[in-house]
Formats: sequence, C-alpha cells, structure tokens
Amino acid sequence: MFCTRGARSSVRGGISVVALGAALAVTGCSSGGGDDGEPGGAARAGVTQQPERTDPFWVNPDGNAARQLASYAKAGREEEAGQIRKIAEQPTGEWIGPENPEQEARGFTEAADRVGRTALLVLYDIPHRDCGQYSQGGAGDGDTYRAWIDGVARGIGDRPSTVVLEPDALLHLVDGCTPEEFHAERYDLLRGAVEKLKSLKNTKVYLDAGNAGWGHPDQVADALRRAGVAKADGFAVNVSNFYSTKDSLAYGRALSAKVGGKHFVVDTSRNGNGPYAQGDPDERWCNPPGRALGTPPTTRTADALADAYLWVKRPGESDGQCKGGPKAGQWWPKYALDLARATH
Repeated sequence: MFCTRGARSSVRGGISVVALGAALAVTGCSSGGGDDGEPGGAARAGVTQQPERTDPFWVNPDGNAARQLASYAKAGREEEAGQIRKIAEQPTGEWIGPENPEQEARGFTEAADRVGRTALLVLYDIPHRDCGQYSQGGAGDGDTYRAWIDGVARGIGDRPSTVVLEPDALLHLVDGCTPEEFHAERYDLLRGAVEKLKSLKNTKVYLDAGNAGWGHPDQVADALRRAGVAKADGFAVNVSNFYSTKDSLAYGRALSAKVGGKHFVVDTSRNGNGPYAQGDPDERWCNPPGRALGTPPTTRTADALADAYLWVKRPGESDGQCKGGPKAGQWWPKYALDLARATH
C-alpha cells in the first residue's frame, strides 16, 4: 500500500553505518585528535565539536559531510569545502542500521561520551517501514524488532543519548498508509521500545509525530498516546521535512496541549527556505530544489516546550530516487552543496 500524502517525510534507507559504527567502537574516535577526538582526514579538515553550553550533541568527525569536506580540502576546492563545512561541523542524527545495533549504538555513544557530548540516535527499523516506498524495509517481524531494540539498549548502556524513535511510524498509521492488520502490533512495538529505552539511565526518547503539513493533529495525538508518549520525554516534529521552524513550533505546541504538555524537538536540518510548493504535491518532500539548511542544532530554543532544534535528517543525504537523486539515505554531494549555498 502506498501513501498519497504530500506532507509525509522521506527518511533514511539503504545507507550502511555498520563499518563506521565498528570503527568508532574500536577507536572511540580518539586517534590523536585531542579533546575533539577526530581521526585522519576529518581532523585535518578541522571538524570540531560545538560549544557544549549551546549544543551538547556530538559532531561525528567521520560522517559523510566530514569526509566530503576532507576530499574537497585535499583537492584545493576551497569554495566547495567552505560550503560543506556548514554541514560537517554540525551534529546530525546517527541512524542505527539493522545488522549490528548493539555495536553501532555502543560505538556512537562511546565516541560522544569521550568528548563530553550526547549522541543523537535515530531508530528506524519498524516492520513494514515506509509502506513499500523509497525507504522500505525494516525488521521482518515483531520479535526481530524487539531483539533489535534490546541490542540498541545494550549498546547505549548508561551513556548519554537522545533517541528519535521511528520516523513516520505513527503518521503512517493515522493516514492509512500502513494496513490496519499491522496497527496493533506497531503500537505494541513502539510502547515496548519507549519502555526499554527509558529504562536506561541517561537516555531521552522522542516519538516521531509528523509535521506542520499534517492536517489532523487530534488523530496524531491519539496515536502518540497509544504509542506510549506518556513514558517518553516527548515527541519529534518535522523529521526529514521542510516546514519552517515557526510553523513547526506552532504544530508542536498544539500537539503538546493534547498529550499532557509533553515537550518536543524540531528537525531544522533543511527548513531554511520552508517547504517546496511546486511540482507533484505527493512528492514535494522528495529532494526538493531550492531548499536551505535551517537553524543549527541547539538546546537554546525559542519556546519553553521545545527541548532542542536538531538535525535529525543528515543534510546532503537523498530522500529517494526522485529528481535525479540516488537511493534514500545515500550521500549526494550536489544536493549538499545546493543546500549549503542557499543558506544565509
């Protein structure tokens, strides 16, 4: 079954971070990089952590943007390097893969903890994910998903982490994209994931709750309650989408009022120019041209209910095979440069 909602978000699919997670687990990103703990080329490119007082989240010194920055710098392409630095120097979500969740979660959280930062993790492996679209996949069944969540929890341990849980999973229940026969199981899996992750000492959990383009907040609120938002730290809005921070805050506040005043986080990674208003309404979310980076990640927000502005979606990674893009989640240098160049 396919979704037909222009407001839906496309999220990461296909990119493997197993090798990176394994490398971080072994090295802890501490190969002579001092307090910032950067390895090799990324260190030479000058990727550092942001000030902890405003942005406590970990900057991955070996992410796609950092590697692209190092490549441009080595080639003497100064203009491109300067643009990609706008992405590489900011903390972005680490999307845990399906094969080695414990190893990856441990690698990212250990690397972050070594430099006194918090790892931002995105869990995206729910069964029947993305309704067979660009980011299709996910765990084969409920038991496999529960085991995967257990692995993530073991990998995190007592180290600080902030988790955005299952982008699109609730919205696709509400909009009819996910068949009814899977609804009860999905709610059960999400409640279990919240409980497991909140049993950890220093982990915050935010359930994905769609975006400002969604026209039925009452339905989203009911879905959040059924998914266990009461036991979570709150919910996330605008994940992988482009709605303005102003509109996202308004949506978050309206939704918070319906779920007991829960706090929320906003994905500002690519919302600098707001949403795309041209082309097929059902795919305006997919690699839209003319977009820009949004407010850099910070816990100093404009709203008492908003715990943080985050870059959950990693800018420069494709939404899917549309408008000339590669598979969902793959690094796309041209799109990354376009986002950076459009940013003021």
